[in-house]
Amino acid sequence: MNENHSDDQYGRARVQDSPELKAYYKDLENLGAGALWTVANDIEPWEPKSNSVPMLWKYDDLRDLVLKSSELVTPEQAGRRVVYLVNDKRKDVSAAVGWLYTGIQVTRPGEFTSAHKHKASALRFIMEGEGGYTVVDGNKITFEVNDFVITPNSTWHEHGVDSNGKTCIWQDGLDIPLVNALEANDYAVYDGKQPLDVPLNYSPINYGTAGIIPADKIWDKPYSPLFKFSWSKVYPALVEASKSNEINPIDGVFMQYSNPMTGGHVMQTMGASMQLLPAGFKGKAHKHTGSFVYQCAKGKGYTIIDGKRFDWKERDIFCVPSWAWHEHYNLSDTEDACLFNFNDLPVIEKLGLFQGKEYIENNGHQQVQ
Repeated sequence: MNENHSDDQYGRARVQDSPELKAYYKDLENLGAGALWTVANDIEPWEPKSNSVPMLWKYDDLRDLVLKSSELVTPEQAGRRVVYLVNDKRKDVSAAVGWLYTGIQVTRPGEFTSAHKHKASALRFIMEGEGGYTVVDGNKITFEVNDFVITPNSTWHEHGVDSNGKTCIWQDGLDIPLVNALEANDYAVYDGKQPLDVPLNYSPINYGTAGIIPADKIWDKPYSPLFKFSWSKVYPALVEASKSNEINPIDGVFMQYSNPMTGGHVMQTMGASMQLLPAGFKGKAHKHTGSFVYQCAKGKGYTIIDGKRFDWKERDIFCVPSWAWHEHYNLSDTEDACLFNFNDLPVIEKLGLFQGKEYIENNGHQQVQ
């Protein structure tokens, strides 16, 4: 393979403009056409190229404003009361990174959203509160801090907090920008309240236990039947894995949330993972295709993205654009740190677009700018 990435070589567009060519281009433009060689080098980059930039959203800076939204508008007025996080370079599509959307939603005790559905897939990572719940296609599911919840595309879903609970805040993640880019999104509102078709917490009780699933039930949907992944089970699993495996020098202990029926991603267009960085962990850098939104679930540390340091602690959210060098560090010498992420890997992998590269220089560590 030719590693010379100069555009001044055979096989790349090298046409020099002339008055005659400019007139030719104008004639093509008037007919809704164009000459490929004028754009070829831009639309066929030597390596993957992201339009997003790395960003960090500090929870301490945002929390009061998130709570203030609950004083200014009601769920009935807003539909969903969310403060969304937008990438400086993706404001035109309301994306946090790549084709992924994220926001922070707040619900007070006794409040609930109307049931609705859309072609976009959605997920939640619980940040604060007690007594919160979601209803997905007739399955009412309660959740706690650091639980991960999915509401797959075209499922009826609604959220609320019991009247005797505490104000809940959670991170939303959706593929709205992607589905809109494909011109395939839709939205519908349920007429009234969803009927509860199964007992409370049926999904996690039946599909989230010790490696067993109902043998007399048929699940023919393209997403996971397990709608909630409990932190009370996920964190101990990470700790046990850290004791029984060699620590990955790039990602520490990295576990993917999976569909118990297939072992694959939980939804067709978005995946999610949790990783544990042991005390004192200093990760090596790599890059890959696929956009990632992270939230710190436990501890404190920092991530170097394309040579820039981003310090994070619990509840801070940051993004890593596709094909950006990144490495994670745990700042504590005594406590582990945990990072939740959601990503677009199901799409990248299904389309055969995944590729990655490890950083070799400086023993695998970037120089901080």
